[in-house]
This record gives sequence, C-alpha cells and structure tokens, in this order.
Amino acid sequence: MDAMVARRFRPGLVLPLVLGLAVAGGLYVFGRNHTPDYGISLFGRTGVDTLSLKSWLGTGLLALAAVQVALALWMYGRLRVAAPSGVRIGHRLTGIGLLVLSGPIAYHCMLAYGVQTTSARVVVHSLAGCFFYGAFVAKVTVVRSRGFPGWALPLAGGTLALLVAVLWYTSALWNFNDFSLPVL
Repeated sequence: MDAMVARRFRPGLVLPLVLGLAVAGGLYVFGRNHTPDYGISLFGRTGVDTLSLKSWLGTGLLALAAVQVALALWMYGRLRVAAPSGVRIGHRLTGIGLLVLSGPIAYHCMLAYGVQTTSARVVVHSLAGCFFYGAFVAKVTVVRSRGFPGWALPLAGGTLALLVAVLWYTSALWNFNDFSLPVL
C-alpha cells in the first residue's frame, strides 16, 4: 500500500499549489493591510464612475476566459473537430490578453478597496480576486513544467476560468443588475 501511495505522490505537484497559494496569500495580506484610497482613478474615472467601466472590462475577461476554454478543448481534441495549427497560438494570445485586461481592474480594486469583508458578496469577490492571480501562477507553472499528470493542466485552467466567472458574477453582473445578485 505504501509503495502505491509513493508512486502516486509526486513532489512536483506541490510546487504549483505552493506558488499559487503564496501569490494569493500575498495579495490577501496586502489587501487587508493597505489603506483604501477611494479616490484612485481608472482611466480617468473615479469612485462610482469606475463600476461601469470595470463591469465592461470584466465582461471582456469573461468572454476571453470562454474563448480560452473553447480553444483548450479544441487543442486537446475534445470538440470532435480537428484543430487548425493556429489554435495553440490563439490560446496563448487570449491568455496574455486575459492577464493584460485583468491588470487595470485588479490595480483599481486593490488600491481603491483592498480586501474587504463588508458582505458575503464582497468577501467572495475579494478572495476570488486574490486566488485568480494565484491560479494564474499555478497554471503557468504547470504549463512550463514537465512530468505532471494529465489532469493537472485542465484542473489549473478550469480553476482559472471558474474564478473569472465568480469575479464577473460578484461584480459585473451585480452592477448590471442594479446592485443585486440574481440567485442561481
């Protein structure tokens, strides 16, 4: 029994998890200890004026995440249609776009609000924002390393896409729905 457990456990599997949790934890600590500056601007907008802008940018993130999942499914033969040669580069470019587009939103959220615990929605949004960047680091670690089991990359990518959906639901949809969350 011990030999079977030893064969299944791979120390390398811990690395993406530890790196991801370190990034998420660092963002959480910063966000909890940072003094919010509600007057900080995002592309010239401040305060409540940023909500609509961030909601539309977040909707763009959700669309890019959906494209990422579709391209990954296509790349790995899960769509039953042969993937053209450009799918891999498209997947990489949308991933870069996702990271770049998320930057201004995260910048504003962290500096204007930090990590807050004023309501369940805000707690979930704050934690999902911290874990998003941790999951991104974990996914890149899995992509760049060899020897991981076949389920590691889909788990990392799926977690990233799920976090984008949670972030969108707890922020953009909340804003578009007159500051209330529809119950699923």
